[in-house]
Amino acid sequence: MKTYFISLFVLLTSLQVLAQKNQEINYDSDRTLKNEERYPGALILSKVNNQVYFDHDGIEVWCDNAVFYKSANFFKAYGNIRMQQGDSVSMTSNYAEYNGNTEFAFASGNVKMERPQTTLETDSLFFDRIKQQAYYRSGGKVTDTASVLTSRIGRYYMEEDKYSFINEVVVTNPEYTINSEQLDFYSESGHAYLYGPSTIESETSTVYCERGFYDTRADNGYFVKNSQINYDNRILKGDSLYFNRQNSFASATNNIKVIDTINDSRVTGHYAEVYRDKDSVFITKKALAASLQDRDTLFIHSDTIMITGKPEKRIIRGYYDVRIFKEDRLGENPMSGRSDSIFSDQQSGLTKLINISSMGNGKPVLWSGENQMTGDSIHLQSNTKTEQLDSLLVFDNAFLIQKDSIEGYNQLKGMELVGYFTDNSLNKVVIDKNTETLNYMRNNDNELIGINKTLASSVEILFVDQQIEDIYYYNQVDGKLTPEEDFPPNARQLQGFNWRGEQRILSKEGLFEGEPEPTLPKIKGIELPEEPEEFFDEREEDDLLLDENSRLNPSVLKNRETDSLKFKNKVLPDSLKKDIKEKDSIKDVIEQEK
Repeated sequence: MKTYFISLFVLLTSLQVLAQKNQEINYDSDRTLKNEERYPGALILSKVNNQVYFDHDGIEVWCDNAVFYKSANFFKAYGNIRMQQGDSVSMTSNYAEYNGNTEFAFASGNVKMERPQTTLETDSLFFDRIKQQAYYRSGGKVTDTASVLTSRIGRYYMEEDKYSFINEVVVTNPEYTINSEQLDFYSESGHAYLYGPSTIESETSTVYCERGFYDTRADNGYFVKNSQINYDNRILKGDSLYFNRQNSFASATNNIKVIDTINDSRVTGHYAEVYRDKDSVFITKKALAASLQDRDTLFIHSDTIMITGKPEKRIIRGYYDVRIFKEDRLGENPMSGRSDSIFSDQQSGLTKLINISSMGNGKPVLWSGENQMTGDSIHLQSNTKTEQLDSLLVFDNAFLIQKDSIEGYNQLKGMELVGYFTDNSLNKVVIDKNTETLNYMRNNDNELIGINKTLASSVEILFVDQQIEDIYYYNQVDGKLTPEEDFPPNARQLQGFNWRGEQRILSKEGLFEGEPEPTLPKIKGIELPEEPEEFFDEREEDDLLLDENSRLNPSVLKNRETDSLKFKNKVLPDSLKKDIKEKDSIKDVIEQEK
């Protein structure tokens, strides 16, 4: 008995589904004719005062003329066609076909489909009412409240209110233009997802990415995979970029690079913020600024770096444990330094190493060759035309130390120090006000002949190959040369002596010595969408989507490989499989493709 009821239920359900599937199309027409010779088995319907009207399972159609194959539940409509599905979808066209059994429609000629948020215009459109999807592949245009979207191929999912566009996708907005290989657009929210090489261009910037999200109404978005933002004079790159056009703001996370295309400089780190209107950049997490100067490169590293000002008036500020290193193109006379903070004005060529903490090693220190210079603050002056170092000034408690070739340390101190450079090498130093010197004197055979300690009003030191060659004392000179054995060891350092040679930076890599690697946030990428079912189902030869009397050949109603979208579980092309080495896995390559 139980089996009987189950069988009866299945039979009734099947009959109900079959009845729904074969629901007849209702029609109304002012004039009805037949022409068996031209339209065998069909009714010819036409307008006199009122348009021809069709009604089928929630869809209504109005037209001027129609050919209705009642037994096939199929009609072809001509002239001023209007279709209406509920309150949410309306469509107009010059020509249309509809099969009531498959609930599949085709429209052509000035097709316009309107939804509450968008209007779709195309030359020809396929509409599957069962799937609630529309599809075109001959070019189309979607007008949104904020933008116009065009593509060669498009698919609309009514339940999700989503468009999927591929091939020559262009989004035009009064403020910008998007070009993409593949784009998903949600009309209710205005959200767009970009897949494949994509650009967002405006008068002030160009965004490039190979995976991204953009809110077309709020005018902001984020981008991953080979993403970058190009401004008039800056390029911002990073693993993940955020962009807000209204605020002229962009930020980057992980492996970022900011390139100054005018001043031939760049800043790297793992987090950056760019304010275009203010012409400023903020960067942290292993921040490093590099600028080319006379074919040498000056590197500035600190916890935080800020760059402000127009290209011709750039100012670089670094805060907290600043380290600088200037390469010498011959690799002979590198210069390096440390300070709590730094200020560099590219217009004037002035760089200031500034002390904030005023505590011991927090004082600025500069090394030029084997010469260490310290003071409360250090200023470096570059020639703005040649970009070579011109001079340096050490203010308050100036102290110059040079390690002797064999014994101790040559030392010179005073209130102020002025240094002069030739070809970026220190060649002369003048120390003024209350100067003291202590230096190891040697003969021509480099034998130590004594230690000279002298007081004077000022001292001039000449260098050859970064080594002290001559010392000249001026005014109120008080000093003498003492044999080494008569010079007490505990008196061989002037007051304030602080040799910091272990902190000297000898290479670009040394800028980060002793620092832990920053903890980087994990970037959440934008995955390719899940693969939907194909628009055109596989059908038997005698089971047509439209009808044998359709204008369309059944071969047209098939999916084409060239029109397919990119999806997450795509099949790897044979050409790519051949390039995979044995040690590589298919999964790894697919991840790289993402």
